[in-house]
Order: sequence, then C-alpha cells, then structure tokens
Amino acid sequence: MNCKQVVYKLHAVEQMFKRNITQAEVEQVINLGETIAAYPDDKPYPSLLRLAFVNKRPIHIVVAQSELGECFIITAYEPSVFLWDADFKTKKR
Repeated sequence: MNCKQVVYKLHAVEQMFKRNITQAEVEQVINLGETIAAYPDDKPYPSLLRLAFVNKRPIHIVVAQSELGECFIITAYEPSVFLWDADFKTKKR
C-alpha cells in the first residue's frame, strides 16, 4: 500500500495506546501487510482491513485512502482467537 502521508484518527490512537500497538507496527502493517477485506462503500473514503504479523503478533488495521494518497488509520487491534480463524484472515461464524 502506497501512502503519501499517514494520518491517525483519534480513535486509532486511543486503541493503539490501550492495546500497546506502536506507530512503527501500524506502518509495518501498511507496508508489508495483506488486505483481507475491502469496504468500498465506507465514507468519506473506501477502507481496507489489513493483516500483518509483527514479531509473530497478528495485527489488524483499518485504513482508508484518499484520492490524493493520504492514508487514514481508523483503528488497530490484535485479532482475537475467539473471533477469528487461526490464520486471522477469516472471521468465525
């Protein structure tokens, strides 16, 4: 994912702090992660759910990208084994 600028929404910063996720970890997910879901109807910009393993820890981020290439971090979290399959790519039913 190519971001010209990364902007952290307040909710994302709060969740990162609460969940001990660093800015460097979020940027690793942006740069090296895999898109596992797309939300093209999100407003004001379409968003993506991305996954990467950072130091063997799975991290999900939701990121929206503007037409100008700005990336807005909506939230970041460590997916729960109770809600996600073992690969952390598929939500349990």
